[in-house]
Amino acid sequence: MSGHGAPTIDLSTLNPEASSQLKLAIVAASWHTQIMDGLVDGALRAAKEAGIAEPVLLRVPGSFELPVAAARLAPHFDAVVALGVVIRGGTPHFDYVCQAATSGLTDVSVRTGVPVGFGVLTCDTEEQGLDRAGLAGSSEDKGHEAVTAALATALTLKQYA
Repeated sequence: MSGHGAPTIDLSTLNPEASSQLKLAIVAASWHTQIMDGLVDGALRAAKEAGIAEPVLLRVPGSFELPVAAARLAPHFDAVVALGVVIRGGTPHFDYVCQAATSGLTDVSVRTGVPVGFGVLTCDTEEQGLDRAGLAGSSEDKGHEAVTAALATALTLKQYA
């Protein structure tokens, strides 16, 4: 079951003054508009709940482009969140894009020391993406979760700057 065992991170328990001072960038792919709209809405809602009035939102063509955009933005932000969706098709393209996005975003985070929230859905079907996009009737809100995780990590790491 997806989401089973996930931690509950309550943004209201984060230091509101500290979280509102964080600089957040959200990088979102453009494929699968309905799913992406849900992910972006959830991410922006989480930023607002954390007191971040104006996160930067940058759109890129697809999930393959997320790492290069995150790499460019990371030095200027306390946290970056990458949102995308890749839906399995009949060719190995799915595997290559998922691997490239995952490895690239991990590299950005480790290399820069800036938390990168991973909101890239890797789904077998469009229905799975819709169920995780934070839309009405969705069982999960991965855009919101990605921002919450990135901000919680950024606040934790600020203690060791």
